[in-house]
Amino acid sequence: MVKDFWNKRFSEKEYVYGTNVNTFLAQQLQGLTTSSILFPCEGEGRNAIFAAQKGWQVHAFDQSEKGKEKALGLADIKSVAIDYVIGDALTVDYPNESFDVIALIYAHFPDNIRKEIHHKICDWLKPNGTLIVEAFNPRQLANTSGGPKDTSMLYTKEILLDDFILLKTKEIKYEEITLNEGAYHIGKADVIRYVGLK
Repeated sequence: MVKDFWNKRFSEKEYVYGTNVNTFLAQQLQGLTTSSILFPCEGEGRNAIFAAQKGWQVHAFDQSEKGKEKALGLADIKSVAIDYVIGDALTVDYPNESFDVIALIYAHFPDNIRKEIHHKICDWLKPNGTLIVEAFNPRQLANTSGGPKDTSMLYTKEILLDDFILLKTKEIKYEEITLNEGAYHIGKADVIRYVGLK
């Protein structure tokens, strides 16, 4: 079960993806006015905590109770507050047009549910809201720096442009980067980066 996998991984004492913010996310947030932001599948909370430190009104969800525990522990250490709920991406519910920004950072979904989840995320965005995505592309299969080993869970430009067809694409590109995000995201990585506006 996917939830069991993540609870086991997040049970490790260390923050398995580190405590520092994702580089691309930090770059994108710099140019935006602090307002409401949602982090789906947020795990141990590193990105949510960073946003809270910058003054964002932070909401997050994940199906892992262990991830939430570590995220709230990190929030305490950093003296910030985040609204973090336990929920599955298919069933968690927010009102339409709730968030100014949504950040999908390494949130990979099986292809039979991916489009439905991505469409929900578009619904949750406010008009003129921004979606920020960093995920692995299929070339990542040749690397040892993390990510799903199932090609169907890796994202191409075509997949993201189709899933987010209702958004105006501001940026979409493949990048070869070097990850240094804890024990499970380290080394050469092939990613896709996307920014869309509603």
